[in-house]
Amino acid sequence: MNTGSHTAQAVYLDYNATAPMRPEALRATRDALQAVGNASSIHDHGRDAAGRVDRARQQVADLLNCSRGELIFTSGATEANNLALHATYASQGNIVTSAVEHPAVLETARALTAEAPGSLMILPVDDEGKIDYGAFRAEVEQRGAALVSIMLANNETGVVTDLAPIAEVAHSVGALVHTDATQYVGRLPLDLEDLNVDLLSLSAHKFGGPQGVGALYIRRGTPLPQRPLVFGGGHERGWRAGTLNVPGIVGLGAAAEAAHRELDAEASRIGKLRDLLEGEILAQLPGSYVNGVGSTRLPGVSSVTFPGCPADALLTSMPDISVSDGSACSAGAPTPSHVLLAMGLGREAADSTLRFSLGYATTEQEIRKAIDATVRAVTHVRAVMDAPGHP
Repeated sequence: MNTGSHTAQAVYLDYNATAPMRPEALRATRDALQAVGNASSIHDHGRDAAGRVDRARQQVADLLNCSRGELIFTSGATEANNLALHATYASQGNIVTSAVEHPAVLETARALTAEAPGSLMILPVDDEGKIDYGAFRAEVEQRGAALVSIMLANNETGVVTDLAPIAEVAHSVGALVHTDATQYVGRLPLDLEDLNVDLLSLSAHKFGGPQGVGALYIRRGTPLPQRPLVFGGGHERGWRAGTLNVPGIVGLGAAAEAAHRELDAEASRIGKLRDLLEGEILAQLPGSYVNGVGSTRLPGVSSVTFPGCPADALLTSMPDISVSDGSACSAGAPTPSHVLLAMGLGREAADSTLRFSLGYATTEQEIRKAIDATVRAVTHVRAVMDAPGHP
């Protein structure tokens, strides 16, 4: 697979950071880049651009099983998360979220509630990354809520949340429900008719579309005041001003259509490759363990802790294997993963964890190469760390 890596032999296993563009999305984006026209203009070129946007909106709607009128195009899930939380937060209400959310939700929630002490509830998780539904129910029924924002699948561990009981309780107290589905969309089947959430965020580049484009789903009839983050010409029905990114939106639509078409087969194949990766690593590297393995997980995500092996040393020792030591959005942060700490890992264990994330173009050959490289790297780092005189 040629993913633009630094060498032809490099293996790319960082799909949760960004997936290689699908061929369908690349072709569609290139074609749109060669066209001219503002989607808001009424002449032929403008109508052509608007038609491309309309088609893409329908392609995304088909992937989610919603109406295209329920979708707002954004620059990505970070903007969609911000838009959702700003629009739904009321100073007299509470925001309820979890300790393992992406910073795009956690930091937005903290900023919104900074001047209203006690209005933010951050739910803990157990050692498998799961929310205690009983504790959630007790907390929400006692204190109330204006918004509940819980991610559908975790970006570091792949742990999937069962949103049905959360949505039921939230709606019973009059709260709206938002989910950051960035890592879930395009990876597993998703039906918004069944999910029962009011808002959902996604990014194109997580499932093979271009970077810099995403969407916010707002269920029709949701009692939501319009609070745009960007003011201007009233694009996207007043929710987001600015000339539409037609090539990006077209690429998003093409990726959505391709993912939708191959969803079941891809999920099964990728899950088997993930199981092969984990099985061989655990068999050949005693003491290593997978985080969240007791929970339902995305098929292509594996968070593995290698005790005594700092992640940065491992990454240096396996330069031709592109994996992550956590969320790409937190790369370079001086603190360990907040997700792993919330799951009960100590700082040293969290700092000794790698995230492998697979996707539509991952092959068995690449997985076997990654296994060999990981085993060599861990063996090498352990030998160095155990060497006499090493601090």
